[in-house]
Amino acid sequence: MEEASGLERAVEALLFAAEEPLSPADLAERLPLDADVAGALASLSARYQGRGVELDCVAGRYRFRTAPDLAYLMSDIREEPQRLSRAALETLAIIAYHQPVTRAEIESVRGVGLSRGTLDHLLEVGWVRMRGRRRTPGRPVTYGTTDAFLEHFGLASLADLPGAAEMKAAGLLNLDLPPDFQPPNPAAAHPNDEDPLDPVEGDTPEFHRDFIGEAEG
Repeated sequence: MEEASGLERAVEALLFAAEEPLSPADLAERLPLDADVAGALASLSARYQGRGVELDCVAGRYRFRTAPDLAYLMSDIREEPQRLSRAALETLAIIAYHQPVTRAEIESVRGVGLSRGTLDHLLEVGWVRMRGRRRTPGRPVTYGTTDAFLEHFGLASLADLPGAAEMKAAGLLNLDLPPDFQPPNPAAAHPNDEDPLDPVEGDTPEFHRDFIGEAEG
């Protein structure tokens, strides 16, 4: 096997020691000014291809992870994640495909009311975040997915969400749907009716302020 360059070894060490995935910019901050970070990442990706540990890219950030086909070996040493309710899974799917989306829009798509605990739980596990406020009466909060959502489901970006063909093959869509049906594409959305949350609120405002604000609107 060809010996790794000094830069590759440095990038490898940084990724191995990092608690979270690192972007090329994160790596560049710790390396010489003229370092070819992109080239080192590409070389490392090829070097680890097909091995027990692979270099993975999630939302533009890189990490090492166990090869997917070996995940079963970790079943007895990995913490079992809390299972989501059907309502939470449906809500998460709606947010993923329709983001940015408000609570009322989620309820409209589902056809039923949404309990407060469902959204709270998705926020607490870190898969959903409050994005901003709609420029409509009541200024309802909008929701979107996070990088943690992409990481958990093994998606490099929102563009990798399953399309109609994949969902039909998995039995998640009715085969009698119109031939021109396509699920929403959040990666192509460019909303212009949304303002960021107030600076004092940040990404984790107190739930009661937002829910009360939406209810009063």
